[in-house]
Amino acid sequence: MEPLRLAARNAWAIADPVQKALAAQVLTPWLTGSSECGPICCCACVGAGLRFDDALRPGRPPRPSLVHPRDVPARGIGTHAGRAALLHAIAHIEFNAIDLALDAVWRFPDMPHAWYLDWASVAVDEARHFTALHDELARRGHAYGDFDAHDGLWEMAMKTRHDPLIRVALVPRLMEARGLDVTPGIMRRLGGVGDRAAVDILEMILREEVRHVQIGNAWFERLCMDRGLDPVLLWDELAQAHGAARPQPPFNVSARLQAGFRIEELIRWGHT
Repeated sequence: MEPLRLAARNAWAIADPVQKALAAQVLTPWLTGSSECGPICCCACVGAGLRFDDALRPGRPPRPSLVHPRDVPARGIGTHAGRAALLHAIAHIEFNAIDLALDAVWRFPDMPHAWYLDWASVAVDEARHFTALHDELARRGHAYGDFDAHDGLWEMAMKTRHDPLIRVALVPRLMEARGLDVTPGIMRRLGGVGDRAAVDILEMILREEVRHVQIGNAWFERLCMDRGLDPVLLWDELAQAHGAARPQPPFNVSARLQAGFRIEELIRWGHT
């Protein structure tokens, strides 16, 4: 898995968003078992001199400006500019999601083989999501970086960088799972103003994000079992220790159950 981890580390370090997405998609041959994965990923993609260290910040472009979440303007969808700002916000989430998946591949050594393949597959999906949003923004006369954004996803990634169990507990199971709840409502609002192109992209993202959250749930359960820990009690302890708010209803119950949450968890968090 070392060549795959190096390829992920290389893609993680790229600042240009389009090039980062392309580099993430170069991980695909490992997922298909292609005999060409070595030449493609090790020679064409991996730069010389990269090492596994505790780097804190992936490659990022100079824009968008990162501000406190309360300073990100509200995104009404009644205008073309408002819908572009909304798509930009989602593109920013997907851009961060590329880095989160790549980070899971390269940062944590000595994990099972399936860990690296799972998160590489997520990185490939997230790169496709970002590219679709990037291209749609361009069609509307905008670019990634045109609107302010915040850094909440990456801040949580740094809080959880020392332990893969904490990472899957508080990033896919908490922050990414929130997208399962809010995306259907965004789609309904966009559909109500006739923005079919945006709805089609979000349908694709929602469908694939269920699998991503399921991967996080499965690894959380497995790592808890390996360490003899109760996943329900542990999750509450980790959330409190890392300043993470509990999930808030209403939940997309069908998507969350499909993604591996237990109904008992949702009831514990306020589902009625």
